[in-house]
Amino acid sequence: MSDAVTAPQKIRVWDAPVRVFHWLLVLCFAGAYLTAESEALRLVHVTLGYTLGGLLAFRLVWGVVGTRYARFGSFVRGPSAVLRYLQSIAAKKPEHHLGHNPAGAVAIVLLMLMGLGVAFTGYAVYNDMGPAWLPEAHELLGNGMLLVVAGHLVGVVTASWQHRENLVRAMVTGYKMGQPEQGIRRSWAVVALAIVLAVAAFWWQQWQSAPKGDAAAQTALSAKAGHDKDND
Repeated sequence: MSDAVTAPQKIRVWDAPVRVFHWLLVLCFAGAYLTAESEALRLVHVTLGYTLGGLLAFRLVWGVVGTRYARFGSFVRGPSAVLRYLQSIAAKKPEHHLGHNPAGAVAIVLLMLMGLGVAFTGYAVYNDMGPAWLPEAHELLGNGMLLVVAGHLVGVVTASWQHRENLVRAMVTGYKMGQPEQGIRRSWAVVALAIVLAVAAFWWQQWQSAPKGDAAAQTALSAKAGHDKDND
């Protein structure tokens, strides 16, 4: 007589759009945060911020129409579920969730809300719109995101250790261990490719439309130096 449950095997959990979104978001947030105080890299900061906003807009849509574990309905839970999961972690008997766990879902929701707030306030500040407190709100939201990211990383490390599974690798490959019927059927690589191409096209457009201020300033300085020399 065969067993009712087969041995766990590699199954696809994270589709390609979710993985591409995740790592592009990491890149954009890290880059935008590191260039926030640099006037010389202002365009880089703005471009990454706009990209972050666009990625989050896509994720809102994909969270409704995407694959099983990408949909918000599969992982967003109420406070009682979050508390129960945290208690299981503290008791070193963690609940296993093939997709995002309830605590991770809280971090994801917070990051998305803060990220949209950062993108909106950043756009307003860059275009001199809105009240005088917007720059402070923009900075506060950015620092809040950093704190949530730090908490998320702690959660990922803790869950990886307690579940004996590499969650970072899973977000790269898309695979985890589970039952065959639990896996998603399609990776939707064409959607992921469209995201990458759209981001690349936007970055190229930003680069091409960047003001040539540095070249003009250099020309002016050279002209001034020559004029001063003639007056010697």
